[in-house]
Amino acid sequence: QVQLVESGGGLVQPGGSLRLACVVSGIAFSNYAMDWYRQAPGKQREMVARIFAGGVTDYAESVKGRFAISRDNAKNTVYLQMNSLKPEDTAVYSCYLNYLNGYWGQGTQVTVSS
Repeated sequence: QVQLVESGGGLVQPGGSLRLACVVSGIAFSNYAMDWYRQAPGKQREMVARIFAGGVTDYAESVKGRFAISRDNAKNTVYLQMNSLKPEDTAVYSCYLNYLNGYWGQGTQVTVSS
């Protein structure tokens, strides 16, 4: 059974940083690309970052230069380091494994506010 469990969300002031983690179980993690998505209230879900099995990364324009996705295959974990956070980054962040019909984590709330 494939499971994805996120952690690391919270409340941070504008300009601050957070690191999200997503632990994946039940699958050969290192073989698959992993994504981070976010959904803000009243908005469509959008992909924030992707890391392929070989380590190549891709980012939404809105987060380039501020966010960094990485993976630790020994720990079956994908990370999202978020720096220079803005109020518009406020959203529920979820990790996603694109395998078969796809698997989602439960999501973690990130709130950027003074």
